[in-house]
Amino acid sequence: MTAIREELIPSQTSPSESAAEDFLRSFHSAHPQAGSLRERLAEVRRSIAETGTYRHTTAELSYGARVALRDSGWCTSGLPWRRLEVRDLRGLRNASAIASECFEHLRLATNAGRIQPLITVFAPDSPDASGPRIWNEQVVRYAGYSLADGGVLGDARYQGFTAKAQSLGWKPPAVRSRFDHLPLVVETEHEGVTLAALPRDVVQEVPLEHPDHRWFGELGLRWHSVPLISNMQLLIGGIRYPAAPFNTWFVGTEIGTRGLADDHAYGLTRQVAERLGMDTSTERSLWRDRAIVEINRAVLHSFDAARVTIADHHSEALHRIERLRSGRLPGGSAPAFTVSKAAARRARTGSDDPPAPEARVTGRREPAAAERDASPGGRDRPRYDVLARMSRRCLGTDLPQG
Repeated sequence: MTAIREELIPSQTSPSESAAEDFLRSFHSAHPQAGSLRERLAEVRRSIAETGTYRHTTAELSYGARVALRDSGWCTSGLPWRRLEVRDLRGLRNASAIASECFEHLRLATNAGRIQPLITVFAPDSPDASGPRIWNEQVVRYAGYSLADGGVLGDARYQGFTAKAQSLGWKPPAVRSRFDHLPLVVETEHEGVTLAALPRDVVQEVPLEHPDHRWFGELGLRWHSVPLISNMQLLIGGIRYPAAPFNTWFVGTEIGTRGLADDHAYGLTRQVAERLGMDTSTERSLWRDRAIVEINRAVLHSFDAARVTIADHHSEALHRIERLRSGRLPGGSAPAFTVSKAAARRARTGSDDPPAPEARVTGRREPAAAERDASPGGRDRPRYDVLARMSRRCLGTDLPQG
């Protein structure tokens, strides 16, 4: 039970009175009709003294989860965060039930393309028992298969996770493809690690085509419609909910730039540039920039044509700037979604150990020098990716480290 054993810190399983009090004061300030704050504080202090923890009311849980999502960087523009639906499933601790409800979350969130933001909260950590963990970064992710020639078929970001899932008993399709769904990996204290295959009927995918270039559709690309984040822990008033999957909707660059174009994922930039007739022998032609723009155009066009909710990165940037100008920034003890370094590594490599150097993806790639310069964690990616990473951070679409 690696995830549970390695991530539990005794001081974090027992909420402090100050953390609980800060949250409850914030909740009652936002909900004056909730009753007596003094009585609630006394009740919580008594519970912490007697049991080492306390239980949020459904209203408190919903408020904390909504505020955490609002401030997480994944709350996209136009999202009415106060009306987000929070599914309170704190009574579930068995892996099969947790996997089933993750799939139900995905079905509800898909909503025939009109993406419905949701949060599902499972059992918290406590002094007596640890809550469940979900290893996957997102409920829907594509496998990355290691090939004999050193390349990768599929999403190279999840090459390690794919190998780990296979070692745990997952059987890939008989005919493997670039877009095979990885299984959901759930770990509980009493069951250990359990794998669950994604039901095909709960995953909506959008075939990718370009508004101007018919050949783009011949590449056979597609992407899932709902970014259901699943390995982040939710902290509310000193209580940690290690499994609290949530979704909003995609920002186009998360798919186009980070998923399809990045050489550490699908690495399609050069292939698209060559189909566009660009000179890829020199960086001065800016072939990377044009190819990435066209990939992102295809993503936005395809999602719009399929009537699936998606945002563009310029609108999101304006939304983030407006938020910064408003001065509404989360405090140190405010509800938050975070991800530990161990959980972030496990979602990519299937292991808590530092990752091995990333392998190249199939197809034509960058010069060998760029391969040699890439460090194990992608810390020294090729220079063209620096601005993309900065943009992701500005947009809040990088997973925060906690």
